[in-house]
Amino acid sequence: MAESNNLETTLKPFYQRASEAEDRLARLEAALSEKKDSGNEELLKRVSELQSELENVKSEQVAERQKATIELQQLTVENEKLKYRITHLIRAVKEADTELASK
Repeated sequence: MAESNNLETTLKPFYQRASEAEDRLARLEAALSEKKDSGNEELLKRVSELQSELENVKSEQVAERQKATIELQQLTVENEKLKYRITHLIRAVKEADTELASK
């Protein structure tokens, strides 16, 4: 019995250190878990922000393409009008040259 009591007394500091180590480990695991969760939340928030920005940029791009298409159509129409005018001006100049040459 004395040996048993002596053994318990000898092992008591080891049990106490093991218990303290388990407590520290539990606190570290909890802190790590919280850090991972908050890190994930920050990453998810950033991903959400980036997706929102991407959607905004895509809608701006669509608007710019529509605007460019309209401008291109307007320029095409204007170009056709100018070609028509050039054709008639060339014809008028040739007719004027012919009249001057015949006088």
